[in-house]
Amino acid sequence: MGASLGDLRGRRRKRRPMAEINVTPLVDVMLVLLIIFMVTAPMMTSGVNVDLPKTDAAPVNTDTKPITVSIRSNGDLYLGDEPVSQDQLVDQLRAAAQNDSEHRIFVRGDQHIDYGRVMQIMGQITAGGFTHVALLAQQPPGH
Repeated sequence: MGASLGDLRGRRRKRRPMAEINVTPLVDVMLVLLIIFMVTAPMMTSGVNVDLPKTDAAPVNTDTKPITVSIRSNGDLYLGDEPVSQDQLVDQLRAAAQNDSEHRIFVRGDQHIDYGRVMQIMGQITAGGFTHVALLAQQPPGH
């Protein structure tokens, strides 16, 4: 009987669950994943590699706020939020752009207005000396 009690005590000690977690395999896997991402991340950039020339030119001034010319469905013109007549449009554009002919001008035309009217206003703006005139549109839903 004495031997059987000793055997039971020994078995209980062997079956006791291990309380420590071995984190070494976890660290190894994480380091391998880190290396894989560090190697593949530069390859994920899209585009064509181009060796751009160096220049001392000043950067293009894209931080200026563009001027918006809006044409409502009834034909009314707006410079920003203010109504403007077609005769005064170019003069007020020059004043708003501080005589900068390269200032960006966005033309917004209501979808129900005649396309010719929008082109007439754009032609008037470009005839006034402005070179950066663009039409604005909305993206269709789902794009």
